[in-house]
Amino acid sequence: MTSAGSNDLFSTGGRCGFRLASPGHALFSATLIALGGYGLASGHFAPIWQPVPGILPGREFLVSLCALLSLASGIGLLCRCTAAAAARFLFAYLLLWFTFFKAPGIFLSPTTVGPYESCGETAVIVSGAWLLYAAFSTKRDHRYLGFVTGETGIRLARGFYSLALIAFGVSHFAYLQFTASLVPAWLPSPLTWVYFTGSMYIAAGVGILTRLYARLAATLAMLQMGLFTFLVWVPRVAASTAQAFQWSELTISWTLTASALIVADSYRGRPWLAIGKASTQSRTLKTQ
Repeated sequence: MTSAGSNDLFSTGGRCGFRLASPGHALFSATLIALGGYGLASGHFAPIWQPVPGILPGREFLVSLCALLSLASGIGLLCRCTAAAAARFLFAYLLLWFTFFKAPGIFLSPTTVGPYESCGETAVIVSGAWLLYAAFSTKRDHRYLGFVTGETGIRLARGFYSLALIAFGVSHFAYLQFTASLVPAWLPSPLTWVYFTGSMYIAAGVGILTRLYARLAATLAMLQMGLFTFLVWVPRVAASTAQAFQWSELTISWTLTASALIVADSYRGRPWLAIGKASTQSRTLKTQ
C-alpha cells in the first residue's frame, strides 16, 4: 500500500458522500456506530473498552466520551471527505487506550495469560483501525507520518495483529477446561476442538508475522473468529437465560471479527499461497 496507491483509491474527488472501501470497512464502521449508540443509551462502557477502574475520576464523563467518539468515528469512516480524519483519530485514540488501560496489565502480571489475551483483543481492533488509516491517509499523512501509513506502518499493523493471534492461541491452552466448556454440545470431543482452534490461532499469527501464506492465514483467523461468534456466543445470547457476560463476549467477538476482516481485506489481490513480500497492488484495500 503506497502513498500514491491509497491516495488515488480513496480521494474524495471534491465530493462528499458515502463510500465503502471493503467489506471489513463497512462492518467495522457499522460496529463502531452500534457500540456508540449502546454507550449513549445504557450509560455504560461498551465491552471493548473494559476493564476501566471504577475509582477512575470522571468515569461517567469518559463513558459518554467513548460512546460519542465511537459513534462519530463510525459515521466519519463512511464519508469520503471525513474518512481520513476519522481513521487518523480512531487509530490514535485506540492506541492510547491500549497503552494506558490494557498494556499495564502485562507489567502488573507478566506471568499470567489473561492480560495478554485482553491486550490481544484491543490489539486486533487497533490493527484494523491502523490499516484503515493507512488506506485513507492523505499526502500530508505520508509526509509527516509515513512510518505509520507507509510500508513500515502496514507491516507493523499486521505484526501487531499476529501477536494478538498468538496470545489467543496460548490462552486456549492456558484456560483449557473453560474454553472446552464453550464448545457447542453438538460437537464431539470438546478438548480436541480447543487444541485445534488454539493451534490455528498460533499458526495464523506465525504465518502473518513471517509472511508465510499470510493471506490464507489472515482469512482463516478471521473465519475462526466469525465461527466462534455465531456458533458459541449467538446461541448463548439467544437463550432466555443469557446474562451480561454472554452479551459482553458476543460484542467483543463480533468487533474482533469485523477488525480481523479489515486485516484479511488488506491482502486482497495477493496469491493465497504467496511467501514473502507482496506487491504494491496486493497490499491495497480495494474499493468495492
